[in-house]
Amino acid sequence: MKFININFLFTVVAFFLIVSFTSDSTEVIRNDFKKFYDKYGVEGSFIMYDQADDRYTIYNKEQISTPFTPASTFKICNSLISLETGVIKDENIVFKWDGKERPLDVWNKDTDMRDAFKNSTVWYYQELARRVGENRMKSWLKKSHYGNEDISGGIDAFWLSGGLRITPGEQIDFLRRLHDDKLPFSKRSMDIVKDIMIVSDTSGTVIRAKPGAGKQGQQYVGWYVGYITTKDNVYYFSNCIQSIEKKPDFGKARFEILNDILDELKVLKKL
Repeated sequence: MKFININFLFTVVAFFLIVSFTSDSTEVIRNDFKKFYDKYGVEGSFIMYDQADDRYTIYNKEQISTPFTPASTFKICNSLISLETGVIKDENIVFKWDGKERPLDVWNKDTDMRDAFKNSTVWYYQELARRVGENRMKSWLKKSHYGNEDISGGIDAFWLSGGLRITPGEQIDFLRRLHDDKLPFSKRSMDIVKDIMIVSDTSGTVIRAKPGAGKQGQQYVGWYVGYITTKDNVYYFSNCIQSIEKKPDFGKARFEILNDILDELKVLKKL
């Protein structure tokens, strides 16, 4: 009996999912965006969905159906689940710091969900996940069709070093359903998360986003995902970078590459 490689199967399924939601849309392939990734010595892919024109702008189309660890981009979904299950009443609930020193000073203090989201405070979201528990977490990932819905590797680590994977295409799909209130969460929960996602609100242009960084096997993975609302349009974006070697500027590369692409596309001057 021959067994199917589960990772291969997931990749195939993800490919057909991404094809299914782009089949009626216009696609613009921008191979010239490679120059922005080469500048930082990283591999990667970019997707932007222009809602008004129903158009996808894509760099490295082969990678948009490749599953990667979501790292801290999962905080978007984790926040929704934690609010919906009632393990946290709202974004202002403070958890006490346990006194353990961690790499970033902003992590070493009492904090609420709003600041934990902004500062990517790992311990806060690990505590949320523990309070949600494995059964409810698995159920909500399935209901929301988040990535491969795999929580193996521990309830407080599955999105960091465990089995959870999501493709760049699925990131866009999840964000679109969040914006359109089509996820299986209450409007209240979604409104709170949309609010804590705001990184900029200037002259009617609002940027909601979340970065993430992790390691998958021998490869470092960096994300910057989100969406931009203007008075007459919504632009969804996913920038995913990878490198075997973690260079000093790997962290900022996620942002700078996106800035350069958006500038070239004349969506925004700079984030």
